[in-house]
Amino acid sequence: MKNLKLIFLLFFTFSEYSFAQNAKYLIVLKDKVGSPYSTTQPQQFLSQRSINRRMKQGIRITEADLPVNPAYISQIKQTGAKVWYTSRWYNAVLVEATAAQLAAIKALAIYKNTEFGKQLSNVRLAAKETLTNKFGTEALDYGTSLGQIQMLGVDKMHDLGFQGEGMLIGVFDSGFQNSNTNAAMTPIFAENRVLATYDFVANKAGVYNEDSHGNNCFSIMAGYKTGGLVGPAFKASFLLYRTEDAATETKVEEANWLVAAERADSAGVDVISTSLGYTEFDNPADNYTYANMNGKTTLISRAATWAARVGMVVVAANGNEGNSPWKYLSAPADADSVLAVGAVNSARLPAVFTSFGPSADGRIKPDVSAQGITTILSSPSSAIVGGNGTSYSTPLMAGLAAGLWQAYPHLTAQQVIQCLRKAGHLYQTPTAQLGYGIPTFEKAAAIARSDYPITSLCCAVYDAVLLYPNPVSDGQLLNLRLSMYQANQSVDVQIIDMLGKTIWQGVANPQAANYSFGLPSGMVAGSYLLNITNNAFRQRLKFVKQ
Repeated sequence: MKNLKLIFLLFFTFSEYSFAQNAKYLIVLKDKVGSPYSTTQPQQFLSQRSINRRMKQGIRITEADLPVNPAYISQIKQTGAKVWYTSRWYNAVLVEATAAQLAAIKALAIYKNTEFGKQLSNVRLAAKETLTNKFGTEALDYGTSLGQIQMLGVDKMHDLGFQGEGMLIGVFDSGFQNSNTNAAMTPIFAENRVLATYDFVANKAGVYNEDSHGNNCFSIMAGYKTGGLVGPAFKASFLLYRTEDAATETKVEEANWLVAAERADSAGVDVISTSLGYTEFDNPADNYTYANMNGKTTLISRAATWAARVGMVVVAANGNEGNSPWKYLSAPADADSVLAVGAVNSARLPAVFTSFGPSADGRIKPDVSAQGITTILSSPSSAIVGGNGTSYSTPLMAGLAAGLWQAYPHLTAQQVIQCLRKAGHLYQTPTAQLGYGIPTFEKAAAIARSDYPITSLCCAVYDAVLLYPNPVSDGQLLNLRLSMYQANQSVDVQIIDMLGKTIWQGVANPQAANYSFGLPSGMVAGSYLLNITNNAFRQRLKFVKQ
């Protein structure tokens, strides 16, 4: 895609960003010999939530997860080069260095190769984003966002009580201007559900004074303004990471994305939503070709693949170049384990700009599609407006993925993606513009139940309780998998309706960490809470009676 600057179309203010003599280089190191870290002590570099996510999916912690050897970092610093970030998965260090410092690094015994290294200059603007004012007087709670929500069956998902609670979503973008004061985001910040922010472009914590594109995408997924905008995952928690410099297009931004993905992994993120893509750069010598869109060539696509391999669902915009000479998808949407998203209008027809697949090696891309024409969002000024782009269909799909995984927590990340692919309305006849088409929650949930029934678990999950099936029907047993308990530890169990009334209670004496019980008679369809308590632990789960 031509200068796929965020897969969107916005005017920017900008300034020259260049180095007189210094440039940034991604230095790849030979090995991790002598590392003080060990795969047997992952808590040194991964959060417990991250470890749990892997164990739940049967994903081993390997040497690739170990941080860069601190002794190697010290050797690089001794050359005088500035170390910006390190990459566990790539075993690399992003440095800012003069030519002499780079030569000194290359002379080190630990040096393997340089992934890229270019001076940062030749600033370019992105094209213009089209925004339209909200018209109409709909009184529904979803307001003018109702159509984009109903297209994916997210209203049914919400009715069943799956609104993103307990899910952690990482949003990678170019900045989140005024998100912390945006009226549609008030519930998120009031409830402290933005757990962390970081600007990998400027190497600082704040992200709210930069570009507006990330705010727009964030609001589509997570906004809640009654009668105006309701996002599919408005009850989730979030990490907001700035990896893209809107004023330039360089390969440094791919490295930023890599280290952001590693930080998201360490924090235990479930879903990454990224409305970014790369094909052409300020320096034409760095440009990719369509042949490079094979999921294996670009740094960002390899990074997205690594993120998927450690158990995160990565959702990426397919691109906006369908009516341009480039025409095809961008990286990282080309990665085979990434859910790439195309764009349709409200009539479910392909947007004229949505980028074409397949990937260069012939795989169906995009994977799925959602509304990307007049997608309702909350601008930095808190105005409810419409925007166009696969940037904006992507957060809708990421929110659906989060809600589906919340409803079926036994799925692996790749099973979540496969359920959404198979739920597409074009699954039997995919197209180059829409891939497998538009999925709905109900269809994806039915596929989850039929294709991935819970029969056994491959491994224990620390500090976790699994409740299944969910939803549950009359005649079915409700099962608890209490992986943190010993078989002789009993727990008190209560079923509570949404009015707070206890309608059933008992004592669970799990055998091999399992406990099953039938539902009380006369239990009407709807959402319920299950309280699980012992003298050292208390947890509340939500389930649905069909």
